[in-house]
Amino acid sequence: MSLTRSLEAAKKAYKKRDVNASIKAHQGGADHEHHKVEGQYIKSLIYGGLDGIITTFAIVAGVAGASLSFGIVLILGFANLIADGISMAVGDYLSSKAENEYKRSERKREEWEVDNHPDGEKLELVELYQDKGIAKPDAEAIVNSISKYKEAWLDIMMVEELQLIEDDGSPVKNAFVTFFSFQIFGFIPLIAYVFSRFIPLFEQSTFIIAALLTAITLFILGALKVKLTDKNWFKAGLETLVVGGLAAGAAYGVGVLLAGLA
Repeated sequence: MSLTRSLEAAKKAYKKRDVNASIKAHQGGADHEHHKVEGQYIKSLIYGGLDGIITTFAIVAGVAGASLSFGIVLILGFANLIADGISMAVGDYLSSKAENEYKRSERKREEWEVDNHPDGEKLELVELYQDKGIAKPDAEAIVNSISKYKEAWLDIMMVEELQLIEDDGSPVKNAFVTFFSFQIFGFIPLIAYVFSRFIPLFEQSTFIIAALLTAITLFILGALKVKLTDKNWFKAGLETLVVGGLAAGAAYGVGVLLAGLA
């Protein structure tokens, strides 16, 4: 059975502290599946993009600090895009796969315990509810009701006992989202260097244009993080811009210090 409330509308109502809008959201059509899919991949999209643009611009800044040629910027930049992008995608795939496997194994263990020692599992859940401040008679009544429905019982045990929330996210899709996000956003600091071959304006101020494009994109990506964190969009964007700027500044400084080695 699908939920009767619209999650997006409920979130907007909460941000505005609008009680009437919240009531309407809980009476409206559900958008549960949409947000379930969105939530699975938006993290990979944002953090893949952030890693891509920050690491690539750090390379650009380091090379600029060392006053090396455009060709070296492009070689190192594109090498980073491919190698680090693949590395991140593989890491995302393996970590997502391991997490899903762990959750499945824990669910199987819980199912075995429910089948073979239901009284012990009921007692565990009663104690968990008591720890939350629910009186023992009420906790026992809740658990006796829940235990009539095995799948719901297992779902609740996974959350209450193990703090594990299962999802249907695909590790392969997560990896692809991470990789392509890394490529798309990681390419932005290189745009000025690519077009400098054809546009005189870009050739004259290549690093400055790359820095501006990177700063704007970092701010936008940071602002998009509110989808995950529910923070103020401006503060989130500014925070990401500052962190990315610090990384780039450090890389530029290293480039300046080690310029004599090139």
